Amino acid sequence: MRILITGGSGFIGSNLALKLNELGHDIVILDNLSKQIHGENPEITSPLYIAIRDKVTFIKGDVCNKADWEKALPGIEVVVHLAAETGTGQSMYEIERYAAVNSQGTSILLDILANKKDKTVRRIVVASSRAIYGEGRYYSEKFGYVFPESRKASDMQKGFFDVRIDGCDEVLTLCPTTEDSKIHPASVYGITKQVQEQLIMCVANAIGISAVSLRYQNVYGPGQSLKNPYTGILSIFSTLIKNNKRLNIFEDGKESRDFVYIEDVVQATVLAVTTEEAANNVYNVGSGVATSVLTVAHSLIKGYNVNVPVTITGNFRVGDIRHNFADISRIQNHLGFVPAYSFESGIKRFIKWVNLQEITASHFDKSLEEMRKKGLLK
Repeated sequence: MRILITGGSGFIGSNLALKLNELGHDIVILDNLSKQIHGENPEITSPLYIAIRDKVTFIKGDVCNKADWEKALPGIEVVVHLAAETGTGQSMYEIERYAAVNSQGTSILLDILANKKDKTVRRIVVASSRAIYGEGRYYSEKFGYVFPESRKASDMQKGFFDVRIDGCDEVLTLCPTTEDSKIHPASVYGITKQVQEQLIMCVANAIGISAVSLRYQNVYGPGQSLKNPYTGILSIFSTLIKNNKRLNIFEDGKESRDFVYIEDVVQATVLAVTTEEAANNVYNVGSGVATSVLTVAHSLIKGYNVNVPVTITGNFRVGDIRHNFADISRIQNHLGFVPAYSFESGIKRFIKWVNLQEITASHFDKSLEEMRKKGLLK
């Protein structure tokens, strides 16, 4: 098949491109080589771009530019739409940019497809996000399964970080989040991913194109950016540790996420591209296991054998959730997806890769200062 991957020079996209190329598919990539992800001179220095450039048809372009879409789409049978601005915190003060790229960029694609006479595209696979769920799924002895709203800043400033229902002091039991859970994002990023997913699932169905939405959890592994301070805590913590800097842990460190290894994400995405049963379905893509931020910090410190101090600050970011981990039974049952990597095995491979990289100064403090100035870091 001739497959277009938007954002195909990114962390997930480049790994997916290499795998699909290996499977014999003809790959076209549309990517703007964002400096935040790839650095100042990406054509020369970005290892992700360099790894794929000779194996694909590469188009440097922007999903917000209709002409770039029209250049990339001829002859395409499957579109894997990964291009997006990512970063929960940053999205809360760069609202226009996140909405333009994630929502408007997707609408341009759909507008072209809806009005094309010679339709060759037969499937769109979109990278959605666990962020659309907001807080995860919980169980209450009094109310049954519940989907709590965002936590109140006034509670968190008092050091109460756990999720609760208004007017009720019951400690809720965390449960895996299923695909039919309530959609109520707590950040601009989450809202734009919800809109992106709904646009594609709605319009594709109306114009006779099958669509698949993959709600990725926290993806990590060799190749992810160690310079981008919005890329995730494994990279952020790794860069700080390698620079012998203190790790300042938000909240009480017990907040948790579902960390899914890059090769598992590629496996799930290939299944979404190639499996007929995936058509017009929504799937969680994760490990199905919740791992706390403190566990991540101590695992990395032990793995790098660099004993930096760890401080639990009690600070918190507006828009952050407490917990969320995926119920992956639907993708297992429909497509046969089984994660090959536990957090313990994946983190060892990640650490081994980081140890081979040139580590530059961390820009995380700068990103926090930006949020502090905007009143988004408490």
